Amino acid sequence: MVNTPLSQKVSSPDNSVGKGEVFPLHLIRNIGIIAHIDAGKTTVTERTLYYTGRTYKIGEVDEGTAVMDWMEQERERGITITAAATTCTWKDHLINIIDTPGHVDFTAEVERSLRVLDGGVVVFDGVGGVEPQSETVWRQANKYGVPRICFVNKMDRVGASLQVTVAQIKERLGARPIPIQLPLGKEQEFRGVVDLIEMKAWAFLDDPAQPPQEAFLQPQEEGEVFLAREALLEGLAESDDQMMLSYVEGREVSSREIRAAIRRATLSGRMVPVLCGSALRNKGIQPLLDAVLLYLPSPLDMPPVKGRDLRTGQETSRTPDSPFSALAFKVVADPFMGRLAYFRVYSGEVKAGAQVYNATRGTKERIGRLLRMHANRREEIDTVQAGNIAATLGMKNTFTGDTLCDMAHPILLETISFPEPVISVSIEPKTKADQDRLAEALNRLSEEDPTFKVNHDKETGQTLISGMGELHLEVLVDRMLREFKVGARVGKPQVAYKETITQSVRSEGRFIRQFGGHGQYGRVFLEIEPGPRGSGFVFEENLKGGAIPKEYIAPVEAGVREALDNGALAGYPITDIQVVLVDGSYHEVDSSEMAFKMAGSIGLKEGVLKAKPILLEPVVKIEVVTPEEFMGEVIADLSSRRGHLEGIEARVGFQIIRAHVPLAETFGYATQLRSLSQGRANYSMEFERYEVLPQALTEQIALRVRGKISS
Repeated sequence: MVNTPLSQKVSSPDNSVGKGEVFPLHLIRNIGIIAHIDAGKTTVTERTLYYTGRTYKIGEVDEGTAVMDWMEQERERGITITAAATTCTWKDHLINIIDTPGHVDFTAEVERSLRVLDGGVVVFDGVGGVEPQSETVWRQANKYGVPRICFVNKMDRVGASLQVTVAQIKERLGARPIPIQLPLGKEQEFRGVVDLIEMKAWAFLDDPAQPPQEAFLQPQEEGEVFLAREALLEGLAESDDQMMLSYVEGREVSSREIRAAIRRATLSGRMVPVLCGSALRNKGIQPLLDAVLLYLPSPLDMPPVKGRDLRTGQETSRTPDSPFSALAFKVVADPFMGRLAYFRVYSGEVKAGAQVYNATRGTKERIGRLLRMHANRREEIDTVQAGNIAATLGMKNTFTGDTLCDMAHPILLETISFPEPVISVSIEPKTKADQDRLAEALNRLSEEDPTFKVNHDKETGQTLISGMGELHLEVLVDRMLREFKVGARVGKPQVAYKETITQSVRSEGRFIRQFGGHGQYGRVFLEIEPGPRGSGFVFEENLKGGAIPKEYIAPVEAGVREALDNGALAGYPITDIQVVLVDGSYHEVDSSEMAFKMAGSIGLKEGVLKAKPILLEPVVKIEVVTPEEFMGEVIADLSSRRGHLEGIEARVGFQIIRAHVPLAETFGYATQLRSLSQGRANYSMEFERYEVLPQALTEQIALRVRGKISS
C-alpha cells in the first residue's frame, strides 16, 4: 500500500484566500469549533490558522494574543464571548470556521452558528471528559442534524484518558464514537498519535514549524493498536453495509475503503470519528485538518435547504444552483464600521450593490460592501456564491434569523429560535448626557444579541435589561462603557421568575362603555387551564353559532397575550397556560376590535386571579470540580442553597459533584466556592428548567414587588 507520508501532507505555504477566488462546492467546508468552556476551542482554531498559513505567528489565549478572541473583554477574561468567523485553505480546500463560546451565558452564539454550518468539530478536555456545556452543544448539533468529529484535547495533562472520554461520549451523549487514532505516549510522555487507518505512528516535534516524524511503536504498544484497529473495523461493519460485506467475507480492506466508510457513517450520523492531541503543544492539528476534509460534509453533501414559497404558500427547497437565498445569522453593532450582518448563502449568488428581498420583514434591502471575515479583520470581495459565509454592511432592517432572497423568487427559510433570558438587572444613565447614548446602545446591543432583552417597567419606571446570566450582563454593561461611552448605574441581579396557574376556571371579560353616540361593546367567555410545564401559551377558539364575528377573534387573542406580560401575583410573565374562547356577545353598532381586545385582556386577568396562581423559578444544573478534601464543605454549601444532589463522580485526585440549584441561590457562588476550597475548586452551570417556588418565598417576593410599586 502506497500512502503520502504525513510529513509531506503538513507543509504550510501561505494559504491566504485571494480576493474573489472561487472554490468548487465539493472543496468547501463550513465548520464550527464547539465545546465546554476551557476545553481548548480557541487554541485549536489558532493552531489551525497557523498551520494553514492564515497567520504567521501562533496566538495564545492566556497571553491575550489569540486572533479569534479579539474583543477586549475576551482577552481580559481569557474566554470566548462572541462567535468569530474566519476563512483558511488546506490542501486546496476552503474552510470557513466559526469559533464559538463555551460559556453557557453565550449559548445563543452556538445556536445561530450551528444553524448555518455543515459540520462541527467538538473539542473535549482529555481530563474533564464530557462536561455540562459539552452536553448542551451536542444537543444543539443534534437539533440541526450537524455531522461532527470529536477531538480529545489536552492529552499531555495528568489524568488525560482517551478511553474514559470515549466512554462518556457514548454514555452521556448517546452517540457512537469510534477512535480513529490512539495517543502515542501518555500524559507528560504524550508525543504524537497512532493512525489506526494507515497503521502508522507520528511524533510531533516541539518546534511547530517542523513536520511530524514517523515513529516506531514499542512492543507493548502494538497489541493495543491492533485491538483498536479491530474495534474500528467492527464498528464500521455495524454502521456500513459495504464494510459489513467485506468484514464477513474476511477480505482485506484498503485505507481508501475505510475512509469512505467513515465518511458515509459520519455524514449519516451513525458514528462519530474521534481524534486526539494537544493543541497547546502543537500536536495533532494537521491530522485533525485532514479529518475535516475527509469526513465532514461539503455543501453538496447537505440536503437541499427547505423553506416556504411566498407566492404559493407551499413548502419548497433550494439547491445550490437555484435562485439566490441566504440566512442572516448574526448582526454586529460595530462602533466604527456600523451595522454588520453575517449571512450564509444556500443557493445562487449575490454581488455587492445588489438589491435583495428580506422575506421575513417583507422589505427590500440593498447589499452594501461584501466582506470575508477574519475575526475582526475583513477582506472586501465582489461576489458570494452558494455554500459560503460572508458579511455585508448597510442593511438597516435585517436581523438575526431573517431570510434574504431573490426579488423574483421569494422564499422564507426556517428562522433561529433562542432561549428566554433568566436574569435581569435595572440600569439607569449616570448623567443627562448619557440618557440618549444609553438608549442607542441598548437598542444596538439588543439587535445584535437575541437573548438580550430590554424592558421598561411602567409601574416602577425602571429600565430592566435581561440576559442569560451574570457574566452575560456584566460583559454587555462593560461594552456599553467602552464601545458606546455610556455611563450607567446597574442594580443588583434579579431572577426572571414566571407565573402560572394551578386550576381550571371559566372567566368572563366585559368591556362596555357608552360615550353618547357610538360606544364600545365586547364580551367574551374564556376557559382557562394550566398547560404542561414548558408548553408556553396556547390559544384556541371553540365558538358555536357565531356568538362573535370571526374578525374579533384575533383581537381577543391579542388582548389575552398582552395580559400575559403582567401576572396577578407579582407582575411576572404568565406561562404554561391554555386559553379557549368558548362564548361571547357583540353589538352590531358599538362592537370594535379594541373593545374585544380589552375584553380578552380583562377576562384573562380575572380568570388568573381565580385559578390559584403560583410562581416558577429557574433552576440551573451545576457541576463542581473539587479536590477530595473539600467535598463535604461544597456539598453542605449546595444544600444550604436549596440544592438537590444529583450524583458524585470520582476522578484521580478530585471529585465531580452534580446538583440542581435555584438560580436565585447562585449569586456570588464563585466567591464562596473559592473561599471553601482555597481557590482550588471550579464550577460550571447551565439553565435546566423552571420549577415551582416554595409558598413562603412566593409570598416574600409578592410583598416585595407590591412594596416597590407603592413606593
